[in-house]
Amino acid sequence: MSAATSEYRRPQSLITLAIFLALVVGVGGLIGSQTAPGPWFEELTKPPLNPPNWVFGPVWFTLYVMIAVAGWRIWMDQPKSTAMTLWGVQMLLNWAWSPTWFGANMPWLALAIIIALWFAIVGFIVIARKRDQLAAWLFVPYLAWVSFATYLNLSIAVLNA
Repeated sequence: MSAATSEYRRPQSLITLAIFLALVVGVGGLIGSQTAPGPWFEELTKPPLNPPNWVFGPVWFTLYVMIAVAGWRIWMDQPKSTAMTLWGVQMLLNWAWSPTWFGANMPWLALAIIIALWFAIVGFIVIARKRDQLAAWLFVPYLAWVSFATYLNLSIAVLNA
C-alpha cells in the first residue's frame, strides 16, 4: 500500500516533489543542452523511423516530469527501498547516455548503457507496482521510449560501423 493521498498534499511533500522535478528536469535539461546533436551526429547514417531532432526535447521533458513524479511517490512511501535504488540507478544511467553518445561519440558504449537502463526501468516497474501502481505506470511510456531509443542506438551503431 502506498502513502495515503493526504500525505502527498502536505507542504513538506510538495517541497519534496519540487526538488525531484528540479533535479530530474534540471539535470536532464543541462545535460541535453551541453550534449546537443552536432556535426558528428548529423553525418551518421540513420535508420528508418529516425525522428527529427526537434522531437527529442518535448518528449524528454515530458518523460522527465513523469520520472520525477514516480521517484517522488516512491520516496514518500519507501525512501530506502529497492524501488528507490532502481530509480536512482536508472537516473544515473539515463544521465550517462547523452554524454557517452553525443559527447564521446561512442555508440557501442552508449548501447551498453541504454540496455542497462532498459533493465533498470523494467526492474523499477516490477518492484514499484507492488506498492504504488501509479509510479509504475508513469514509467511505462519511458520504457516504450527507451525501447525505441535502443533500436535507434543499435541501428546507428551498426549502420556506421
